[in-house]
Amino acid sequence: MTVHLVGAGPGDPGLLTVRALELLRVADVVIYDRLSQESLLDLAPAAERIDVGKAPGHVRLTQSEINDLLIERGRRGETVVRLKGGDPFVFARGGEEAAALAGAGVPFEVVPGITSAIAVPAYAGIPVTLRHSSTSVTIVTGHEEPGVEGIEGAEGTVDWEAVARVGGTIVVLMGVARIGRIAAELMAAGRSPDTPVAAVQWGTRPEQRTVRSTLSTIAGQPLGTPSTIVIGDVAASDLAWFENRPLFGRRVVVTRPREQAGELVVRLQAQGAATVEVPAIQIRDPADGGAALAATVDRLGDYDWVVLTSPNGARRLLDAVRDRGRDARVFAGARLAAIGPGTAEALAGANLDVDLVPPRFVAESLLEALPAPRATGGRLLLVRAAVARDVLPVGLRGKGWDVDVVEAYRTEQAPLTEEQAAAVAAADVVTFTSSSTVSNFLAAMGGRPIPPAVAAIGPITAATAREHGLAVDVEAEVHTIDGLVDALVAWAAKAPRPSPGDATGE
Repeated sequence: MTVHLVGAGPGDPGLLTVRALELLRVADVVIYDRLSQESLLDLAPAAERIDVGKAPGHVRLTQSEINDLLIERGRRGETVVRLKGGDPFVFARGGEEAAALAGAGVPFEVVPGITSAIAVPAYAGIPVTLRHSSTSVTIVTGHEEPGVEGIEGAEGTVDWEAVARVGGTIVVLMGVARIGRIAAELMAAGRSPDTPVAAVQWGTRPEQRTVRSTLSTIAGQPLGTPSTIVIGDVAASDLAWFENRPLFGRRVVVTRPREQAGELVVRLQAQGAATVEVPAIQIRDPADGGAALAATVDRLGDYDWVVLTSPNGARRLLDAVRDRGRDARVFAGARLAAIGPGTAEALAGANLDVDLVPPRFVAESLLEALPAPRATGGRLLLVRAAVARDVLPVGLRGKGWDVDVVEAYRTEQAPLTEEQAAAVAAADVVTFTSSSTVSNFLAAMGGRPIPPAVAAIGPITAATAREHGLAVDVEAEVHTIDGLVDALVAWAAKAPRPSPGDATGE
């Protein structure tokens, strides 16, 4: 039995440590603070989640009660992850929790995290030290504890005069509510009123917003919480990179099935977007449970061509091959055609080279590219979704092919929560990667507001969106995930960037 005091970092999930990830994956229970990025909890899919975060005017559990909870769950023999923003020992009361566990005889481990005092300025393009001008950094809490929990407005314990005398860079955490008094005390202790100040709200997250000012004017600025406040010459640095990414400040809805959304989410986030995952469809077995697909496996080599129209169909067919105890040799004699590089990549994972990928990733292009059968005829297997356009089977038969169609999977509408619907309404653009994502997403929304901009992966998906009355603002020229992201980047370069929202909360 072990309680792990884990630093979650400042917000960007990519800054989570390898050890923290390992523990989240095996956790029985995660006890987390409000500042933890919600997506981090998805890394512990089987764990019970307990929110003990504090907000202004609202305390779910006192620190003493949190300590008792950690001891209780630790004594049960569970793998307990206490997930704390930043580093557990930097103004996060991890030391108090460790002391309580030690006093109770409960084993614990401390997993350091990247503190916001260093990471947030870096994401705002501010180095906390510079070799010739700022050779020290002092990290101070602005949320001063007078010694009695819950007393507001009491005098704190930080000697701001001493902090001012140290020189160098001052990084203040949790200091927004007291920044006026802090600035006044630093100026009274000799710091110049013109000293640069930068306040970075929601640092390392897509909502990041930086306000630049001086000691004499910072109190009058509209600062939001949580903010990391940097005071000193380095605060004038503006080596911006994070906020300059092309999709920064854009909230993008991803409607792909949950098991497929990761690729698009990663690429969007790399360009600076905040992603809202709202799966429009769920991938399910076909009505016959896959019996027809399984029966097809043993005669794959009898076909001249096996045509796959999607990565889902390719993966389902390969699963059926494995379930029958067969391998790639079952395709001997058959040539493979795939609509789109994603489908080809799914086949490549089983060491299957595709003979034909049409230049445009739509059924019509495959019809143009696929040769006619021999004069004596030819057999072709089409593996596809249960509900699909009839363009391919009709067109292939028209070219003289003897076509067998097998359903590898079906899609159905995914449930939508009110929380998801609200997140969709607050987004800037919704992305569609298939016609089924369009129809199922709109059905699930039931007339509720959707984002003002619509992006489609290709012409078929775009046509479906228009049939539903949507104006398509972005259509990928290359009908792939990368092509869709490239199209969004080009669109964002022309569309005005939304003003940063004023996030609230401590």
